[in-house]
Amino acid sequence: QVQLVESGGGLVQAGGSLRVSCAASGRTFGTYVMGWFRQAPGKEREFVAAISRSGGSTLYADSVKGRFTISRDNTKNTVYLQMNTLKPEDTAVYSCAADNLLRILSSRREEYDYWGQGTQVTVSS
Repeated sequence: QVQLVESGGGLVQAGGSLRVSCAASGRTFGTYVMGWFRQAPGKEREFVAAISRSGGSTLYADSVKGRFTISRDNTKNTVYLQMNTLKPEDTAVYSCAADNLLRILSSRREEYDYWGQGTQVTVSS
């Protein structure tokens, strides 16, 4: 089992950048596929990005491709989401997720067993 804690959210102007982090407990972080999801008020949680156990493969939602970058540091048990050229529609609670059974990267939230509590990102226009 793994516990996830996000940090780094905040308020940023449109066009700006922000990096959110997700720290995981335990010594088996490298065995988990990691993902980022977001949920805006009144909307369903949606996929943002995912990264493989080694960090060698990534997957992005079309809405963030070219603007967001997911990365991980297995020595620090941390996954990051670098967000550039932020738009007001990126405003949401960003949550990281983990799963150690996935064979391929997945955008389906049902595939992830472990979730953090989320961090708020607000982009002003």
